[in-house]
Amino acid sequence: MKILRPLILVFLSFLLLIFPINNALAFCGFYVAKADAKLYNQASQVIIAKDGNRTVLTMANDYQGAVKDFAMVVPVPVILKEEQVHIGEPQILERLDEFSAPRLVEYFDADPCNRPYLEDGAFRMPAAPSASSEMKTGRRNALGVTVEEEFTVGEYDIVILSAKESNGLEIWLRNNGYKIPNGASQLLRPYIQQTLKFFVAKVNLTEYKNTGFKSLRPLMMAYESPKFMLPIRLGMLNANGEQDLIVYLLSPKGQVELTNYRTVQVPSDVDIPEFVQGEFAPFYQAMFKTAYEKNGKKIAFVEYAWNMASCDPCSAQPLNPDELRKAGVFWLDSNFSNQVFITRLHVRYARPTFPEDLQFQETANNQFFQGRYVIRHPFKEKRDCDAAQPYYKSVRERQETEAKNLAQLTGWNLTEIRKKINFMEGENVPWWRKLWGFLKDN
Repeated sequence: MKILRPLILVFLSFLLLIFPINNALAFCGFYVAKADAKLYNQASQVIIAKDGNRTVLTMANDYQGAVKDFAMVVPVPVILKEEQVHIGEPQILERLDEFSAPRLVEYFDADPCNRPYLEDGAFRMPAAPSASSEMKTGRRNALGVTVEEEFTVGEYDIVILSAKESNGLEIWLRNNGYKIPNGASQLLRPYIQQTLKFFVAKVNLTEYKNTGFKSLRPLMMAYESPKFMLPIRLGMLNANGEQDLIVYLLSPKGQVELTNYRTVQVPSDVDIPEFVQGEFAPFYQAMFKTAYEKNGKKIAFVEYAWNMASCDPCSAQPLNPDELRKAGVFWLDSNFSNQVFITRLHVRYARPTFPEDLQFQETANNQFFQGRYVIRHPFKEKRDCDAAQPYYKSVRERQETEAKNLAQLTGWNLTEIRKKINFMEGENVPWWRKLWGFLKDN
């Protein structure tokens, strides 16, 4: 034991260096539910894995309609070769979504008569911690469009184009069978002025049938460029109102943030009533909409920021090294010190509020954050000890605070919220409180 004990201490010290104690103990609670991408009807998901000038971009298709009408036009900084394009796995996006989704957690109060201390305030829970065959590569036509590359990957026919002017590019796309919305040239023009190329994909119906998949799979592209951006303006052309975009940003350094729009953390670490456990999806939708509107709709929300090596509490287990590689993480090797930091950004956008594409930057900020909402279950058995009545009173006060928190977060009616709360009763509770179904304001 004299030899073993120092070894244990060294091992524990090593763990503390990897997982700082202030982060490891800052959250906890029992995981109950999550607010994933399925909450939104029009939600695109994108993965960007970046280290230095090297980028792997994965784009999931939420396309609804006949696959023969599908067309994707993505501005890219370089000419992509066939070997730089890959078909991704939809399950990887699902795993990232599950791992990083905002979550509901719960705590359970202890028996007030078995508390080891009876000081004033002891019963108050601590606050939650803070392409087509006629196209020829290199062919230039009178429209000023050049086919730089042409290939098929999986179920997609892909061409890489360069163009001299936007009207010519729009005409070329239509003449070659790409169904794009009217007015595309207006949004294509700035990309041409920046000398960007265009990654253009449509579905090869024969290959799609051979895949056996019922939906289009994600497309991945790997390239080198100092540009760290995500074009979103073209996606607004055929949008019906506002769209939700969830971006999973993977970095070996730390959090990723926007440089041309405000990036703030989604409201978090708030105590809310017990009944929200059965209404978490509508709660989160209302909460997000309220925060989005209060910030003038010109904002991106951080919903999660964490080192992929851990989670607390876990809504899903961290991705393993094989899954991370499938997500585009290219810097992994056998070295134990490898780091993958995930930042989940949620953007709700429309043309009036997001006139520019998203511009990002890597940072060295390794602070952990999660969209996290807390329900605290009172101890409900009747007790007669001296500590019982002060405890019941503190719970009633806490429940009122939870009701007000929920009203403020969601804009829901406070009176209606109170009606759904089973307020703690104790001695000297007015009989009319139960009749009215809510507590009166003090």
